[in-house]
Amino acid sequence: MSSLRPAKVGLRTKIFQVIFESDSRLAKGFDIVLILTILASVAVSMLDSVASYHNAFGTLFYEAEWAFTLLFTLELAIRLYCLERPFKYLTSFYGVIDLLSILPTWLALLFPWGQSLLVVRLLRVLRIFRVLRLMQFVGEGRLLVDALKNSWHQILLFLFAVLMIVIIFSSVIYLIEPPEAGFTSIPKAVYWGVVTLTTVGYGDVTPVTPLGQFISMMVMLTGYSIIAVPTGVFSAEVIRSLREQRYSNEACPGCGLDHHEHDSRYCRRCGTWLDEETQDPLHEHGADRSSGQGASD
Repeated sequence: MSSLRPAKVGLRTKIFQVIFESDSRLAKGFDIVLILTILASVAVSMLDSVASYHNAFGTLFYEAEWAFTLLFTLELAIRLYCLERPFKYLTSFYGVIDLLSILPTWLALLFPWGQSLLVVRLLRVLRIFRVLRLMQFVGEGRLLVDALKNSWHQILLFLFAVLMIVIIFSSVIYLIEPPEAGFTSIPKAVYWGVVTLTTVGYGDVTPVTPLGQFISMMVMLTGYSIIAVPTGVFSAEVIRSLREQRYSNEACPGCGLDHHEHDSRYCRRCGTWLDEETQDPLHEHGADRSSGQGASD
């Protein structure tokens, strides 16, 4: 969102400050109203999927859905109006979410009859994407996304290792267990391996031989032992991001110690003034006093 710019100085800039920023009271009020509207629209979509509620309040849900769609369409039009490059926003993550949140209702006008209603019914599920728009109002969400970006190499390597473990165990269990137990193919055995490794255990495919049951035990224990690996990697990245937000990399000119807080003025180890461009007020005051004494002498 930081790369977005208003179209020009004037009304569009004022609208941009209200919609895309949250510094003023009016901008915060707009965010709060938009969040409540999104939550209300998602609640209507969820309640409309319940058959008893749909039969009793179907007309009300239909009218509410159109009201929400018109509001979100107007909001999207205003967002595009106040931007310098509206197509850039429209192709961004939140722009796509905006389109998905209003697209099913408008497509219902194009497919009002026949079997196409089944397609529209499936497209109505896309309205739940409105809840993803709440991510842009959570400042900590950006921190989590950055942590995922920084740790995706380790997580990908972990997933590849897990995939190899699953394939090895599944191939062995396919050779040991009879087809009557459900292990009719290696892909079916891989399904069992994933379910067992994640400690879910549906029970629809289970080994019946003692050796197969022992392998199942080992797979389950392996799942418990490796479940903390991606959590630890991701948590380490989150902690590192939090430290980067709180501490700066500025080194002390006196002792070289870094990672001071952004509002620190003195080194926490030696007490040296951290800002080299400005002189230490205490030293400057002492220098004034010494110069004053020299003048009086």
